[in-house]
Amino acid sequence: MTKHNIPAVLGVGNALIDVISVLKDDAVLEKFGLPRGSMTLVDADQSKIIYDTIYSEESELATGGSVANTMRSMANLGGNGGYMGKIGHDDLGTLFKSDFEKAGVKTHLFYSETSTGRVMGMVSPDSERTMATYLGAAAELVPAEFTPDIFEGYEYVYIEGYLVFNHDLIAACARGAKAAGVKIAIDLSSFNVVEANLDFLKDLIKNYVDIVFANEEEAKSFTGLEPEDALHEISKNCELTIVKVGKEGSMIKRGDELVKVGVIPAKALDTTGAGDAYSAGFFYGLTNGYSLDVCGKIAALVSGKVVEVMGPNLPDTQWPEIHKEIEKIVG
Repeated sequence: MTKHNIPAVLGVGNALIDVISVLKDDAVLEKFGLPRGSMTLVDADQSKIIYDTIYSEESELATGGSVANTMRSMANLGGNGGYMGKIGHDDLGTLFKSDFEKAGVKTHLFYSETSTGRVMGMVSPDSERTMATYLGAAAELVPAEFTPDIFEGYEYVYIEGYLVFNHDLIAACARGAKAAGVKIAIDLSSFNVVEANLDFLKDLIKNYVDIVFANEEEAKSFTGLEPEDALHEISKNCELTIVKVGKEGSMIKRGDELVKVGVIPAKALDTTGAGDAYSAGFFYGLTNGYSLDVCGKIAALVSGKVVEVMGPNLPDTQWPEIHKEIEKIVG
């Protein structure tokens, strides 16, 4: 099957550059008041102070943003995808655009006079990652940029939960996608995103969303329930629900069909991008028409590989091995 025959996914998210640094301990998190494992928005000045504190020769730069990570990994799997976001006229913006074009992702990038956004990714000794995000240009996507032609050629649009703070933007995307007959998927992204936008998210999922991705904390923030009960509750309002439960694997529900998928054994070095990689594997399976069980197993495979490297992107050398593993899963 060639890539052109595979249904395409349009990712919409914050176009960011990740600056990943390993911490000796959690003192830096305490100094800046950053809750372990959370994503905290910071302004340009605070971002620079954190950058100056944690950046070293060992730090790594990579294209980031949750849905951007997903689309990049999906392209490496051989999936068919595009990406919409906003960058600045600067070196980081140039890096973002060229990296995506090289990976084979169709770009729908808009420009801003503000600098390209960046994420300070701080990895604790136990591999937990905490993020301080300066959105920069990424935060300046506007509803008017969701023109009908943006959705042409896509079967799915995948929305990053971090964008949900901008209700008008998400509403415009959802309306545009529905009008174009495109299915809408959303990743809930972070428990604090869910808590801060609960009523809006409930309304959005009930009226527009077809596919929901959540981890156990996000699912609990959304429903007040433990993972499996949360899965059933969310699935009352959408076609397909995925709840990821860390080392326990994941649960997937579509209609009356319920699938539980384990994890692959992995030596966790850095959990950055694990959920994004899961979505990439899942969409790759879904757009290729595989069963939910196979979609979940491919998702678990890609996710398990990502936690073994620093940052959200696997080195190019690893993809051939992953393709062989997927052939075994698909049978």
